Amino acid sequence: MSNSIVKIEHLSHKYSTSWAIRDINIEISSSGIVGLLGSNGAGKSTTMNILCGALNQTEGTVLINGINIREQPELAKREIGFLPQHPPLYMDLTVDEYLVYCAALRKMEKNTVRPAIEEAKQRCGVAHFSNRLIRNLSGGYRQRVGIAQAIMHRPKLVVLDEPTNGLDPNQIIEVRALIKEVAADRAVIFSSHILSEVQLLCREIKMIEGGRIVFADTMDAFNNYVEPHSVLMRMENPPSETELLSVPGSTKVDFLTERQIRLYFNGDASITGKIIETSVQRGWELREINLDKSSLDEIFAQLSNHSSK
Repeated sequence: MSNSIVKIEHLSHKYSTSWAIRDINIEISSSGIVGLLGSNGAGKSTTMNILCGALNQTEGTVLINGINIREQPELAKREIGFLPQHPPLYMDLTVDEYLVYCAALRKMEKNTVRPAIEEAKQRCGVAHFSNRLIRNLSGGYRQRVGIAQAIMHRPKLVVLDEPTNGLDPNQIIEVRALIKEVAADRAVIFSSHILSEVQLLCREIKMIEGGRIVFADTMDAFNNYVEPHSVLMRMENPPSETELLSVPGSTKVDFLTERQIRLYFNGDASITGKIIETSVQRGWELREINLDKSSLDEIFAQLSNHSSK
């Protein structure tokens, strides 16, 4: 038996004549949250559908807790909890009725069902809504019920596809906290196309672009790619390009207008302090200064180019 909770090797899938994903390799061997990040259409959903046994791959192997999901799908799926982007909730069932139904689908042993449901409801903060129809719950609480069905059979792996989509800011904060709690004792794959969500929650990140993994490392390593590398400034009495380049760390200057300037630097964010200090000393009359953040599209492009070299 493998020590890995998830082992995906050389995974590829073809729809008709085009490859949706190509040679995906992922290994997860401990609890915690792993982010699966990619723009829409990058191949995230295909990867997750294969991982959860909803789709048979064209090539490659998926092992869940050492079990090959294609050869022993029922056994492998016992180790997986899945919350799709649109949770398959039945609006005319109560929370309890729905969770009992999910337990039956999972073929859970009868004597384990009630304690498992009670534990999942407590953990997800929906116990006080046991007898309420799902249609009468807010979006945030529906999402909690979706997470409850994904964890109640105590799987080794929980896969959450865009779990904060469509929620208001308060609901997003609550669901984030719940996901962190769920990940304390199991592996969680958290899929999103929103960079800030992944940065807040995940310890590791796998980025898919164009059907391939373009980045797989820790969140700290990934943040090196998204650190700002330019500042946007407005000055009433701007200096020459040569003077600006004399500020330690600066590498390039673009005059966008007469008074608006973008200055590129070598990654040391303390450059803003140096610019302010120099501006005061030399009378540049700095009125505004902001660090530029790389957009997600730019990061995808950088990583895609980097991985193709």
